[in-house]
Amino acid sequence: MTVAEYNNCVDTYSDGVFRFVLKNSKDKEKAQDIVQDSFEKMWIKVKEITAEKAKSYLFTTAYHTMIDNIRKNRRLSCFDDVEYGESSTNNEYLGLKELLNRAINLLPEIQKSVLLLRDYEGYSYEEIGEITNLNESQVKVYIYRARVFLKEHIGSLENVI
Repeated sequence: MTVAEYNNCVDTYSDGVFRFVLKNSKDKEKAQDIVQDSFEKMWIKVKEITAEKAKSYLFTTAYHTMIDNIRKNRRLSCFDDVEYGESSTNNEYLGLKELLNRAINLLPEIQKSVLLLRDYEGYSYEEIGEITNLNESQVKVYIYRARVFLKEHIGSLENVI
């Protein structure tokens, strides 16, 4: 990959990678750090990566960096931060988008990641498999389970309104 192709990748993919990481981490500064780390890792291997594989490489690297960051933070967090007795229903009105975001945050990390890659970023099952190191059938199963959970958690539209 040439320097011009690398710069083009930065212009083309940085927003998408940032949105993906931000949606998962909910922390703007961490998301920016992960995106920067991903591009740094790509720069280190710029001679080995082709321009055609750059998008996949960036999302894969960002995904793995984000998972490492989540695991690291889990080890460092205290039990005092856990809220017990939190219910999935609330008497106050929530916007549908906020309700959906809360439900997505309840998903296991792998289901959340594959669902966001598919439904928010528009990746194919094969591309998601490359990014997450899963085979295509595993990706489909995780997406299906995530959608079933969301459907059961949110319920029918009449219950939301």
